[in-house]
Order: sequence, then structure tokens, then C-alpha cells
Amino acid sequence: MQPTLQNDDFDLEGAVASIRPQLVEFLSHCPDWLLAASQHFLPMAVLSGLAGVTDHRERVTVLLDLLEKAGHATWKQFAQCLCMECDLPLELEILLMSSAGEGNLAQKQEVHTDASDQFSLPRGLTRRRRSNSPISDKDAKQQRLDSAEKYQRLLIDSIGKRYGSRRTAGAAAQEPTQPLAFSQAFVNLVLRQSKDPRLKERTDKPREDVPSAPEPEECVDTAIRVSDLFGSVMGSGTTKVIFLFGKPGTGKTMLMHRICQKWAEGVLHQFLFTFLFEFRQLNLLKRKLTLKELLFDLFLQPEDSPDAVFQHLLENAQHILIIFDGLDEFAGNMDVSSSSKRRLNHSCSMSISELFAELCHGNLLRGCTVLVTSRPKRLPDFLINTVDLLAEVWGFDHEKVEEYVSHYFRHHSFKEQAIAHLKNSTKLLSMCQIPALCYVVCICLEYLLLKHQTSVELPQTMTQFYIKMLLIFINKQQGEHAGDEEAQLNSNKAAILGLCDLALKGLEAKKLVFYVGDIPEHVKQFASLHGLLTVFEVKTNSTHPETGYAFVHLSLQEFFAALCLMISTSVDKSHLKRKLSLKSKWTLRNEAKTEFMESFHIFLSGLSSKECRMFLMLLAEQSEAWVRDKQDAILQSLRKLAATQLTGPKVIELCHCTFETQSLEVAQHIGSLLNFKYEFKNFRLTPLDMSALVFVINSGQDVTRLGFAGCPLDTDCLEILGSCRNVEHLSFRSRRFGDDFVAALSKSLGEMGSLKKLEVTGGSITAAGLTDVVRALSPCLQLEEINLQGNRIRNPDIKTVMELFSRMEKLKKIDLSKNNLSLNAVLLLAKEVIACQNATELHVRKDTVIISFSGLSGKAPRSSDLKWEQNKECAAPTRHLRLCLQACNLSLQHAKEVVSLLQSCPHLSELDLSDNKLGDEGCSFVLESLSWISISKQLNLSHNLLSVNGIYRLLKAVNTCQKVMEVEVSLHHKTAVLRFTEDGEFASPPPSREEPFYPTDDQRDDEETQTQIPSKKIRLTDCRFQASDLEKLCAVLKECGSISELDLSNNYLGDEGLAQLLQFLPNLNVLRSLKLNNNRISLSSVFCLAQSLCTLEHIKTMDLSLGRLQVVHLTFGDRIRLRRTSRWRSFLVHPKHVTNGRCFCLRDCMVGPEDVSRLCQILTQCTQLTEIHLSGNALSDQSIERLLSFLPYLCQLTLLSIRNNTFSPCCAVLFANSINLCERIRRVEVRSSRSAFLHLRTGTQRQKTTCRLTDCAIGQRQIEKLCSVLEQHGWLAELDLSRNQLGDEGLRFLLDHLHRVPVTCSLNLSHNRISQRGVLHLINTFSTSGNTSEVQVSLCSKTTLIIKLASRDDPRKILRLTECSIQPEHLEKLWLVLENCTSLTEYISSNNDVTVDAAEGLLCSLSKTPGPLKISIEEPWVSKLSVRSLLELAVQAHGNITVITICKEKSLFQLGVRLPHCLEKVGSVVSRLNLNEPEIKQACFYQRVRDKCTQLQELRWSHVELHDDTEMLVSVLLPLPDLKKFELTSCSLTPTGIDHLITGLQRCQAIEELNLGHMKLGDAAIPNLVLGLCEMPSLKRLILNHNSIGDDGCSRLAEALRNMHCMEEINLGHNKIGGAGLINLAAVLLEMQNLKRIDLSGNCPSPTGGEKLMEALTNCKHLEELILSRNAFGDGTAVKLALCLPHMNRLKILHLQHNNIGPAGGMELARALVACGLLEEISLSENNLGEGSIRALSEGLLHFKHLRRIELKLCRITDDASKLLSCGFQQCPAVEEIILSWNALGDGGAQVLASILPGMEKLKMLDLEKNHIGACGATKLAEELVRCPEIQFIRLWDNPVPKGLAESLTSQDPRLCFSFC
Repeated sequence: MQPTLQNDDFDLEGAVASIRPQLVEFLSHCPDWLLAASQHFLPMAVLSGLAGVTDHRERVTVLLDLLEKAGHATWKQFAQCLCMECDLPLELEILLMSSAGEGNLAQKQEVHTDASDQFSLPRGLTRRRRSNSPISDKDAKQQRLDSAEKYQRLLIDSIGKRYGSRRTAGAAAQEPTQPLAFSQAFVNLVLRQSKDPRLKERTDKPREDVPSAPEPEECVDTAIRVSDLFGSVMGSGTTKVIFLFGKPGTGKTMLMHRICQKWAEGVLHQFLFTFLFEFRQLNLLKRKLTLKELLFDLFLQPEDSPDAVFQHLLENAQHILIIFDGLDEFAGNMDVSSSSKRRLNHSCSMSISELFAELCHGNLLRGCTVLVTSRPKRLPDFLINTVDLLAEVWGFDHEKVEEYVSHYFRHHSFKEQAIAHLKNSTKLLSMCQIPALCYVVCICLEYLLLKHQTSVELPQTMTQFYIKMLLIFINKQQGEHAGDEEAQLNSNKAAILGLCDLALKGLEAKKLVFYVGDIPEHVKQFASLHGLLTVFEVKTNSTHPETGYAFVHLSLQEFFAALCLMISTSVDKSHLKRKLSLKSKWTLRNEAKTEFMESFHIFLSGLSSKECRMFLMLLAEQSEAWVRDKQDAILQSLRKLAATQLTGPKVIELCHCTFETQSLEVAQHIGSLLNFKYEFKNFRLTPLDMSALVFVINSGQDVTRLGFAGCPLDTDCLEILGSCRNVEHLSFRSRRFGDDFVAALSKSLGEMGSLKKLEVTGGSITAAGLTDVVRALSPCLQLEEINLQGNRIRNPDIKTVMELFSRMEKLKKIDLSKNNLSLNAVLLLAKEVIACQNATELHVRKDTVIISFSGLSGKAPRSSDLKWEQNKECAAPTRHLRLCLQACNLSLQHAKEVVSLLQSCPHLSELDLSDNKLGDEGCSFVLESLSWISISKQLNLSHNLLSVNGIYRLLKAVNTCQKVMEVEVSLHHKTAVLRFTEDGEFASPPPSREEPFYPTDDQRDDEETQTQIPSKKIRLTDCRFQASDLEKLCAVLKECGSISELDLSNNYLGDEGLAQLLQFLPNLNVLRSLKLNNNRISLSSVFCLAQSLCTLEHIKTMDLSLGRLQVVHLTFGDRIRLRRTSRWRSFLVHPKHVTNGRCFCLRDCMVGPEDVSRLCQILTQCTQLTEIHLSGNALSDQSIERLLSFLPYLCQLTLLSIRNNTFSPCCAVLFANSINLCERIRRVEVRSSRSAFLHLRTGTQRQKTTCRLTDCAIGQRQIEKLCSVLEQHGWLAELDLSRNQLGDEGLRFLLDHLHRVPVTCSLNLSHNRISQRGVLHLINTFSTSGNTSEVQVSLCSKTTLIIKLASRDDPRKILRLTECSIQPEHLEKLWLVLENCTSLTEYISSNNDVTVDAAEGLLCSLSKTPGPLKISIEEPWVSKLSVRSLLELAVQAHGNITVITICKEKSLFQLGVRLPHCLEKVGSVVSRLNLNEPEIKQACFYQRVRDKCTQLQELRWSHVELHDDTEMLVSVLLPLPDLKKFELTSCSLTPTGIDHLITGLQRCQAIEELNLGHMKLGDAAIPNLVLGLCEMPSLKRLILNHNSIGDDGCSRLAEALRNMHCMEEINLGHNKIGGAGLINLAAVLLEMQNLKRIDLSGNCPSPTGGEKLMEALTNCKHLEELILSRNAFGDGTAVKLALCLPHMNRLKILHLQHNNIGPAGGMELARALVACGLLEEISLSENNLGEGSIRALSEGLLHFKHLRRIELKLCRITDDASKLLSCGFQQCPAVEEIILSWNALGDGGAQVLASILPGMEKLKMLDLEKNHIGACGATKLAEELVRCPEIQFIRLWDNPVPKGLAESLTSQDPRLCFSFC
């Protein structure tokens, strides 16, 4: 960079040329004066040549030329004369004197008397007013000029003394002592002009949050010199505002001083006056000022005539420079309203902010130049549109650093050593690019080199440098007697602490300038002595100035303020954390502009490092623990900040803080949290920023992405970036980045070992730059992707570039898009790509150019199927190239070039020439060349101006190429695509993961056909074909050979064309699919197509729709069946439900009764028709009746579905009557008067029939007809009339006819508006009817009314009443009915508002039942009554009590009684006793309970609080002789009560079942329990689940069980049994031959215990249920169990969920399960079985003929594995429930599963919740569910099915459940 602010040689010619036009214009009005004046300066001989020049302007021009040629001295004299004699415009006068070489105010310059007139004068010819006395005018003018010149000299002298480099000894002696920082030499700074409007953001959101947009060229920052800042000042007449911004320490203030110094030396000759104001001093002003006071009082007062001087300043404003330094340090409010364009009175008093605003707007001192400096802040609002030039001070670059260091060490012998030391440290070099830090580094380096010249260890962080600098300053002043560091600090501790306190208070009070009274004397002496404070004059008025003090740099004040917080005992950790925050790059609108803590957080972080701990301990005089606590608080805050949302600049700030801590642990933690936040946009990063960023990234564990968009980066940053090891993806986006940038970048990339993707987009890289860059990048073998889009490459050296790319072994992708490559370059690129062996794809579309490579050293290609996975190692890698040349304006000639290129490419997989201009000729040429071009997958000729004739030529070309397997053409969409088989092969590729593993018939037939002849799929859609075109089209198609799919949709064939095509179909021997959608057909074609269903015997399905989008889709079955030999295929094919039937579907077609009759007559001729689907056909009742009348003639029909059709209530009865029309109907279902389904059986054997007419508005009028229908059919199993409108009268009528139904039937009348009156009538009918076995009634929101009819020999008679709100007036009727119901076997009342008194009445009314009676009452009062009260209620029942159940959790009270009862004698006893005695009363109650419960067999109590009732339980109930079942669960007992209870169990000798689950029994209770068990010889079932039994208790139980040979069930689930207890239990199991069920789930056994248990189970020959869930056994135990399973041939239930069974154990277990042929229930949920285990289980499922339920929840079952399972499920004829929830089934698996559902006749529930099933899978399930009437529901909650589709499918079939349930 060139030196700035240097004196240029005087150029007279250039100076005159700049003012010549104005001068000629002015003098052309006074040519005579010019001629007369010229005679004084030029010889007459020279002037004699002007005689012939008559034009005034020409004469003036000639004279000026002569004066200029006469030399500089002559011109100067002429200029002075002109200024004195003529009334020149002021602007011209100044320019004229400047051209004469006068740098400052000229001796003879005039000053106009009226300043306001001067502002209104136009430029050019406007003349000044002349007075009547020219001589006196001149004298006044001269006098004013003298005053102004005197002030100018005074100003020059003052500025020279303040900022000049050469001072007199006297001047220096008179000034206060200056700090060391001012002794440094000035080195030119790096300035870059910026046109980026970032500092002008108006929004509250910083620019770094805005996505980077492509930058225009004019936004590129350019390097400038300081003199360039003022290059266009002269002549504009308007105020010019220059804004310089820069980071702290970059030298802004020093630069302003330098500018003032150079002006004083006469370098900036365009300015006559210069003023410098510092905002930190302006902060001290509390009063308003005028402009005059600002200039004179605050800067420099004139010695005399101030008014004249000020007037001169106003008139010469264009030559005044006013500098405002440190806008960021201004403490006032800068957002002030301006006076806009109006002129102000210069005598007005204003605030500093107002004065500053008016100066910038030009309302004051119009035409001056205002230079403002600031740290990076948002500009005040009034400056947004006034800044003329924006530039950034970058500080130093490497050259400037070396220059500065060289100058600093110029007197030292170790200068070169110092320079080398910095050059060898990238970190130090980055710091030194900030001039302030460079000075600090030099101080430290000088000190260390003077002491230790051999080895120097410099500090690592900015904070450590400041600490070191402080210690050096102290050491230098104290000399040899300074002592060690501790002694130095101790001797100066008070001063340092005072300085810290001063700094902190100043920042908190937003105070940067201090007066003498603010600083203690000892602090002032210390700071001034060591150069820490600067001293200067402070002027606040015209009186005597005061002495001001400020820290030598703001960052130094921040350092001492941070130090104060760290060592102050009054600052706690919470206060410290609040002080730590990150500064954004730009100040927000709502953020205070007075925050001066730019580096405060960095110093706080730096002081938290371990290296600073001793320094803090010495200053604070505290322990290491105290200091560490404070440091940890800072580190903890940094960790929390990393977890927040951070903008790009804040990330950089956090990186700086992290670097300052020098803690690798903190850096690693923060790096992991910032891993995805390294995206920087629109702000400049310095080398120091980059060093901090690299430090954090390198400290992280993972590789990351790093992106820069619109961020200026210099070469030094790129050099530092090269040391970043953990970057995987690096991106740059900016028009600034060109050839030089990428050349510098490529030098650094070699060291970035993790880099895989490089992006340099939107830059200015040229073709030459690309070649150089690629050559530099070719050694970077780790790169996988390079993106260079949006540059200016245009015509690169293709051959060289491709050759270099081919050397990069891992390279996978090159993006050269948006580089304006020419067509020739593209074709050349295609040629080189074909020649490049590792290139796999060239994709070109318009300006998109992407090259893909194989990256051979990367991972091998993934296989899409397991079978292919096994053989992939054997296959040699084959190159496949995809060539895509889209939208390249290719013509016929180019097509020939492309074909020529492709003939040398034997491995082309795809060729895409779409969106070009080939036309029929070009396309035909390519197609005719297919025999010479090897294409393995696809040829795309879309959008190439193809016509109908071109289609015929295309099809003919296809005939000559046997490899073509698919043709897809659409003239409307302009598509033309050909797909090919693999080279030389016709075998199908492996099925993709999206396709069903289980092959459909189409897939199997395709496989068989392709083994002989390659079939073709031809799609000619939207080609405008008409019936007249079919003859020619069919002729071409006939030549095409074997066509498997033909699609002629969206043409104009009409009815005539469709008929012709149907006649042509026999010629297509292997046709599998025909689509003729949207061909404008009518109902006539429907009959024609229906007829073809009968005549063309191979049609399989026919799907027709005449709606808005017409559909005609025919599928065809096999012509020839081939024999299969594959073992696996034989397992997959031929599911039971698959038949050779045909399906006819007609949708959205209006058909009347006559049309229905005609259609049915045609369909009856089709002997293999199995399904008819009608939807949206608006069928009337008459049409339905006619349709149903044809059912007997459709002999093979299994399903008739009618959807989207409105049915009347009478029509619903018609459907019900169909069971009498056709004996084969097994189910009739009509839903919501919209859908109807009739399922027919295939055989002739008569079976029971189901009829469901739900929500059909059936009322009283239709019920009579319906009853008549039902009476005719004697095999009805179920009648569902729920959600109709029967009402009480309809119910009454129906009940009156129930006796006519001869066999068992379930009748559902729920939701039929039945009232309590109807319920009572129903109960009355129930009591008298002989064939009504059960009635269920509920009148709550879930209204239920179900009647079950049975044969008369069925003894059951059950009445269930729930929430019927039985009122008192209904109770008497109810009791009367029940009293007369002698056959009642069970009465259940739940929440019917029955009181305790009403319950007593109920028990009394139920007294005539001859057999056993069960009474259940569920009311809220049950949970509130005591056990005694409930037993008192129980003894009110007639007869002997056999069962007592109390469950307070469910508010359930249940009794079992047996009538007739014995005569009671208790009453006579009670009558003789004194009932006032409590003991006697209790004894009487106990006796009555004994008498009523003499036959008690079952006692079940749950959630009961047994305190006072324990004695009654133990002494009265447990000793009863017939008690066989005792259940006490979840009950509350005292420890004493538990002991009493267990002791009482010893008296239960007849008990067979004991359940003490959920009783919190521990090992302590087991010994007494064992004593009781020994007294129970008949015990068969012992249930002790959900207790706290451990190993000791289990071992004791095992000993007791050893002699209990009748034991059939042991339940010890959910206890705390470990390995030892399990081993002891296993030893006992060897002797328990009769054991049928064992539950040990939810314990904590060891692997050894588990294996011992499995070995013991081998001897349990009668074991039927094995429950071992949630034991975490692992694979070892699972393998051991697999060895034992063949011995458990009676096993029916096996639960092993959540047992950590992996693929190894799962595989063995699945293979062993086949030995358990009686298995009914399997649960392997929550185990990671693996795909191999699932395959083995699938193969074994065919052995489970009795399997009812299988649960595989949370087994990580993939989509492919689910397909295997589906194949196995169809082999299980008894399965009722399949649970596959919480797995990874997708659409493919769901579709395969759906296809097997119709064959699973017993399946009731399928759970697929929480899988990956989407729209396709859900739709397929809905389609197949129609064929599955037995399935009750399919759960699909939390699958990615669109909400709208889910609601639609549920409305069609409510059995599909998408909600959580």
C-alpha cells in the first residue's frame, strides 16, 4: 500500500485545467480588462497575434494559454492581480489561488461582507456587489483577510503542538507528561471503502440475521488512501459527511491526529481550517452552544476580531474540515430531529447532538466536510441518508505489522529476532493487526528479549498481555530494585485497586474523562508515571481550560474495570454473571448507545483463566478457592451462553471469550453446543476473530460446517483458517471472492484434513482462476464436493480441469452452475466426462452444470434387498454414466455430435436431451441410433417439438431395439421417455424397498413372462388420438411385440374408438394392464366393457368411472401358468384368499333401474365374477331392488359393495330382505344410509347370517317389515339396529316378535331413543321370555341396549343395567318384575343411582330364584361404607351366600347366593339379648354372618382398609369350611393386622386359590405365610405378585412349595427376586409335575438364575402359560429357553417382552418355537430381535394352527421385515389379534399386510400404531378392510397420514381408528 498524506509535486497545467471553464466564462464578460492586465505580464510581441481574434471567448482562451505558458511565477502574479481587481465568485477565487500554489489562505483573498448573500449566490457567472468606493472596499477586505490569516496561523501552530511529530523543546516542556503510548511512530493504516449499507440498518434486527443475498459488483469493498477520503471535496457546494468505523484498537483516533498533523504541515491544501472534537470530551458539556462557541470556545479562540473570523469561516465553509472522533463514546441521545433543509440562524444555541446533526445535514456551515469516527455501531437516524462516504479502518496487515515492529525495534540489535518471532506465531501476528494490541505486544516482546534473548515465552491472550504490560510498566519504573512480581504488586496494590475502582465507576457512570478531583493523588501519580492515563486540556467554555484525564485507550479502562469485579470482595458470583453478556455487531434501535463495554466481557473471560489465578490472588489477597469460585462463575456463564440463540457476531464474541479462558474443557463444551451455528453473514472477520473461531472449532469433538456469506476476508484470515481441523463443509459466498481469493484459499485447504465439501459461490472466479485453483486443489484428496456456481468462469480449459478432477479419488460432485458456459464448452465437457473413468453424471440444464464422480474409495453402493446384499461382494463394480443435456438449444446437428460422442461410451445408463429443439428429425436420428448406443436405463426426449407423426416413428424405432421396456409419450405435457432393460438381460431388478416383498399376481406374472420375452410398457397419454387414428396406431402396436401395459388415457377415442380397441385386444397376448382414462366415453361403453368382461376370459379387474375424471382400467390375468420351483416362492405364493375371480367396479355413473337390469343381465353371463363395487351411482330404491334380485344368478359373487349412495329406511329393509333372496349371503351391512356391503359365501352349505343396519333412520314404520323379513330367516346370528329411530314403541313392537326367532341371536338396539319406560318394558319381556338369555341396558352418553336370544335349554339369564337413572317411581316396578323373574341367574347394576335402602329392597325382591344367583352393585356409596356395613347389607339377602366381592376402587359390591335358604334362628336369639351391650351386639352380628356364609366358597376384597375388621375376617370368614378362593389385594393393614391375617390363613385347610397381590409383603412376612401354606394341601394357585419379596422370601416359599404337589399356578411377578431366589425356585420346579402356569415377570434375576430356571422348566411337562416379561434375561437365557421349548409341547401362552433379547437369542428362540404347536399367544415385544429373527419367526408361523394373539410391539421391525411377517401371518388360521405398534412399518409393509387380510377370517384386531405408514398404506388398508367383515378395528394412531385423508377413511369405515385409544 502506498504511503498516505504525502505532498504531491505542484502541477500547474492540471490545476489550471480544473478551473479553466469557470475562468473563461467569467473573463469573457470583461475582455478589455484582461487584455490590459496581460500587458503587465506578457511581451507586446506575444500579444500582437491577438489582432485577428474577434470572438471574446476565443480571445480569453488564447490569453489564458499565453499566461499559463509564461510559467508558475507569472501565473501566480496574474492570479493575485485578478483576485484583487475583480469581483470573483468566492469559489472561483479559492480555486484560482489554489492553482497558483497557495495551500492555505492567500494574502490577497477577499472576504464578502454579507454571509447570507454568499449562500444564495449561484455558481459560475454570478458577480459580487461593488461599492461606490473601490479603494475603501479593498482596505476592509484586506483587514478581514489579515484576521482570518492570523487565526489560521494560530490554528496551525496549535494543532502542530498537539499532534505534530516535531515539537520545540519549550513546547514539549510546557505540556503535561504524556503516556508511553504517544511515543510510538505512526504507520499508515489499511482503509477500505465500503458501500455495504450494514451500518444504515433501520430495523431492530441486526443484519447478520438476514440471509445473505447475491451481492452486486458495486458492493465490493475497495482499498483507499487517506487522501482519497477528501478527493471530491472541492466544487460540490454541499456538505460532505465521511464516516470511518473500525473495531477497538484499530487506530481511528491516531489517524485523526495524523490528519490534523498533515493539515498543519500543508498537505491537505483543500482545507483552510481544521477542527477536531472528541466525543468523550463533549460528554462533559451540560449547556447548549452556538456554532461559534463550539469552534472557538471548545477548540481555539481567535486572538482578535472573532466576529470577522467567524464570518470568514461561514463564507469559506467549503474549505473547512471538522472532525468528530469517537461517536460511539457519546453519552447523549443522538437520535434527534433535524431542521431538515431550512437554514438556521448561526447564533442559535443547541445541544451537542443537535449541533452535530445540523452540521451533517448542511444546515450549519453548509459545504464543509464532516469526518466522523466510531466503533461499529448503527448510524443515528439523521445520518442514514447523509453519509457520502463509508469506510472501515482495518488496522494493520502483515506488511504494516512488520513495518511497525521494525520501526519500534529500530534501535535494538534483536530487531530481526523480534520480527521473526512474530512471523512464526500466527496467533501473535493476528493480534498485531490491531495497532493497539501490536503496541502492547511490542512492549512485552521488548522487555522479554532484553531479559531473555535466547528463549521468549509471550502471553497467549489479550488479557494476559495487558497484565504483562502492567507488570512491565511497573518494573521499568522501579528498575533493578523492583523485586519479583509479588513484591511489585504488593508495593503498588493500593494504586492498582484505586485505578480499578476508577475504571469501573467510570464505565458504570458512562464517564470516560475524569477531572483532578475524581482521581486520588496516589492513583494519579501511579497512572501518569506508568503511562496508563493520558492528560489533556478540557474546554467547556471560553474561560480557563481544566485538566482532564482519560485512560490511554478505552480497552485499558475496560481491562481495569473487569479486574475490579474479579478482585472485589463486594461483588458476588450472581452479580458477576449479570455483568457477562455478549455484544452484537450492530447496536439495535432500542439499545442504549452509551454502552462502552466493547471488550469488557473478553477481559472478564480472560481473567477466568488458570494463568491469571495467581495474579488475582495477589491483588485480592484471597485464597485460591475464592478466586476459583469467581472464575468458575464466569466459565459457567459462558457455557450457558453457548446454549442460547446466537447471531453470527455473537458467536465470534463467544469464541473470543472462550479463547481468552484458554480452557480446553470449556472450549470443547462450547464447541459441541455451537456445532451447527457457524454461519456468518454480512460482517467482516478479522484475523483475530478467525484465530478465536479456529480455537473453538478445533477444540470440539465433531466435524462441523463453516459458512461465510458476504463477509470480507483477507488473506491472513484464510491462512489462519487452514489450521482448522474439524471443518467438514466450508462455504464462501461473495462477489468479492475472485481468482486471488481462491488461490490464497487453496493454499490453506491442504491442511484441513476433515474437509469434504468446499463452496465458493457468487464470486468472480474466471476460467484462468478455475484452472489454477483446481491445480492447487488436486492434492486435496479428501475433498468430496466442490461448488463454484455463480462465478465468471465462462469458457474454461475443460480438458485440463477434468484431468485434474479425475485425480481426486474421493471427489463426488462438482457444481459449475451459473457460470455462462457456452454450448461448445458444454459439448466439450460432455466429451471429457465420457472419457473420465470415474465420472458418473453430467447434469446440464440451462445455466446449471453439475458433474458427479464415483468417489471409488468411499462406501460401496447400498443394496436394496437382502438377497442381493449377500452377493454384492461377488459382483465387479461397473461404471454407469448419466448424461443430462437439458435446455441447451440442441438442434439436429448437435444431436449428431452427441450421438457421435456416445458411441464411444459403453456404460451409459441414462441420456436426457429434454427441453431442446431436436424436432421429429432430431429425435428420430437419436432413436435410430439406439442400436449403436448402449443405454441401460432411460432416454428422455421430452420437450423437443415432437408431433403425432414423430410418435409413430418413435414406436417403429422401438420395434428395432429389443432393450426398450417402457415408452412414455404425452404431446400435451411434451414428454417422451424410453426406459431400457439392463444390457443383455431381461431379468427384473431386485425389488425396491418401497415395493411389497410379497409379490402380487402382476409381479409374479411379469417375472415369469420376462424369463422368456421382454415385455414392454407403452403409455401414449394426451396425444390427441381419435378413433380414426386407431387403425394406424394398432398396426404399429402390433409390430411392437409383447406389450404388458398399454395406457391411452387422455385422448379422444370415444365410444367408437373404445369398441375398436376392444376388438384389437386379442392381438396383445401378454397384456396385463390397459388404461383408457378420460377418453370421452358414455354409458354405452360401460355396457360394451361389461360385455367384454364375459367375452375376454383373461380380464381380471375392470375399474370404470364416468365422473369428472373418467377412468377405464382393465387388468388381465395369466394366459399360461408356469411351474414354480423356488422353495421360498412356494412359501410366498398362493395365499388362501387369492382366487381366479374377477372384479367389476363402476363409480360416478348415473344409472337408472333399466340400466341396472341391463348391466346385471350382462354380468350374470360372467361365470367367474366375484366382486361388484358400485360407488356414487345415485341408485334408487327400485334400482337397488332390481340389483338384489340378480344375486341368486351371480353364482360366484362373494362381495357386493355400494358406496356414496343415499339409501332410504325402506331401502335398508330391502338389503335385509336379501338374506331371504339369496341363501349364500352371510353378512348384510348398511352404514349411515350411505354404504352397503353384502358378503356372500362360496359354498352351498347354510350358515348363520349377520345383518347390520346402523344409522339408517329405521323407525316404527319400517320395523314391521323388518320383523317379517327376520321371521323368514331362521339362521340369523346377529342383528344390529343401533343408531336408528325405533323409540319405545318400535322397541315394544320388536319385543313382541322376539319369540318368533327360533335360534340364538344377538340384537343390538343401542342409540334408539329408548327411555326408562321402554327399559322397564324390556325387563318385563326379559323376565317372561323363554328365549332371552341376556339384556344389557345403558342410558348414558354411550347408550347401549343389547338383547341376546338363546335356545330354551340355555340356563343363563343375565340382566345388566348401567346408568339408567332409575327413579323411585321406577324402583317398585323394577322390584316387582325381578321378584317374578324366577329364572334370573345374574343381576348387574352399575351407577343407576341406587341407594343403600334401595339395595336392601333389591336383595329382598330377589327371593324366588331356584338356582345360584349373582348380584353385583356398583355405586359410589360402596367405596365409602365400611366392610362391616357392607356385610350387614349382604346378610339381608335371601339364601346362603357363596361369594362376597368387595372392590372399593371400582365401587363394586358383589354377592353370590344360593336359594332356597335355610331357616334362620338368629332372630329368636337376638330377641332375648340386650342389644345395648356392644360386645353382645358384635357377637350376634358375627354369628349371623357365620350362619349366612356357611357355604361361602369365594372371598375377594380389594382396596379395602382393614383395621377393626381384621378380627372378623380372621375369626369368622377364613375358618369357613367351604372357602376355596381367597383374594385380598391392594388392601391397607397394620403390620399387626398382616401378622394376624397370615396366622389366620393357617386355618384355611380347604382353600385352593390364594391371592395376596399388591399387599406390600416383604421377606419378613414369608415365614408365617409358609406355615399357613403347609396347612393347605389342596392349594392349586398361589398369587403373590406386586409385593416386595426378595431372594430370602423366595427361597422360603420354594421350600414350602416342594411338598405342594397339587400346585397348578405360581405368580411371583413384579417382586424383587434375584438370581439366588430364582435358583432355589428352579430346584423346586423339578418336582412340580402338575404346574400349568408360572408368572415371574418384573423381577431382577441374574443370567445364571435365568438359565437355571429354563433348565428346570424342562420338567414341567404340563406347563401351559409361561410369563417371564421384564426380566432383562438377555440372549444367554433366551438360547437356554430355546433348548427347553421342545419339551413344553403343551405350552399355550408365552410372554417374553422387554427381556433384552437380541438377534442371536431371538433367532434361536424363533426356530425353537415351532415345537410348541399348541401356542395360542406369543409376546416378544420390546426386544431388538433383528431381521434374521423376524425371518425365522415368519417361516415358523405356519406351525401355529392355534395361535390367537401375537404381540411384537417395539421390536424395531423394518418395512421389509414386516413383509416377511405378513407372509407368515396368512398361515395362521386362528389368529385374532396382531400387535405391530411402535415399529418402522412403512407403506410397503402396510400394503402387503393389507393384501393378506381378506384371507384371515378370524382376525379381529390389528394394531399398527406409531409406525411410518403414510397415505398409500392407509388407503390400501381401507380398500382391503371392505373384504374383511370380521375385523373389528385397525389402529393407526400417530402414523404420517394426512389429517384430511384420515378423516375421509374413517368416515368410509369407522373400524379404521386414527385417534389415540
